[in-house]
Amino acid sequence: MAASATSSRIKDIASLQSGRENQLIGYGLVVGLQGSGDSLRSSPFTDQSMRAMLQNLGISTQGGQSAAKNVAAVMVTANLPSFASPGSRIDVSVSSLGDATSLRGGTLVMTSLTGADGQIYAVAQGSVIVSGFNAQGAAASVTEGVTTAGRVPGGAIIERELPSKFKDSVNLVFQLRNPDFSTSVRIADAVNAFARRTFGDAIAEARDSQEVVVQKPRTADLTRLMADLENLIVMTDSPAKVVINERTGTIVIGADVRVSKVAVSYGTLTVQVTESPQVVQPEAFSYGETAIQPQTDIQAQKTGGKIAVIEGPDLKTLVAGLNNIGVKPDGIISILQAIKSAGALQAELVLQ
Repeated sequence: MAASATSSRIKDIASLQSGRENQLIGYGLVVGLQGSGDSLRSSPFTDQSMRAMLQNLGISTQGGQSAAKNVAAVMVTANLPSFASPGSRIDVSVSSLGDATSLRGGTLVMTSLTGADGQIYAVAQGSVIVSGFNAQGAAASVTEGVTTAGRVPGGAIIERELPSKFKDSVNLVFQLRNPDFSTSVRIADAVNAFARRTFGDAIAEARDSQEVVVQKPRTADLTRLMADLENLIVMTDSPAKVVINERTGTIVIGADVRVSKVAVSYGTLTVQVTESPQVVQPEAFSYGETAIQPQTDIQAQKTGGKIAVIEGPDLKTLVAGLNNIGVKPDGIISILQAIKSAGALQAELVLQ
């Protein structure tokens, strides 16, 4: 068994294929903003939507052009949970579509949410919660977080259930969240061990690294069977990976990462150029002119240069060896990339 294997329940490492979520989307309006909505000239679709909404409410919009800035056009998105029933509520996300500067204090008016098949599955409405804020004056402004996106907790009511029924399924298909052949086989073995004790025969088969198919026994109730299987304990495994995000300087090293014995030298050269122009004044009562004499100061400083021997038979030794070099995360990123190029990093290097 691999050193990085850990015990997990099947429900934590795999999901039911027929129990997946579905994405919903809709277009709506947020009203009640304090002058931070769309400018109707720059966002004509907001004006058209507002007029159409008022006409549906029986209000005539013939005539003058509105200049209100308390309305914003938004895209509304949500995830329809598996086995969701009509009448239950889900959260929705609201994002500005025009040039509104803030959705804080706004209210989302009734918005239909449709699925990929074009059918309406939910209707959303409610107050928009925005975590960010902005404040501005004549010469300065302060913005924290994102003010053009927010959420409406429990703002959508499900109106239509998904056509599939869990009880009508012939079998159960588990999909691993992190595909791995070893984990897939262990799930099948755990399910078969339970089935032999309960039903007297094996019912699970590992189809590939991601799917495990479980046949429904003739005498079993599918809901009870799922409740029993999802709590079975399985030893999970994961491949050796090093994930690097160069934008944020984040480094994640897996427990199974190994490094062959290598010598690493890391040093940086810093060049500092300073411009200090001098003003030269002519003699008094002379015909000379004031001039600027350039003066440049260049300093070069080389730091580092320490040579360290790195060998990683385990994660703790590898991290200790990298820390002994005394470099920052961006330096460690360069070192890991160089070790991978040298063929000494026994892991997959993932750059984000």
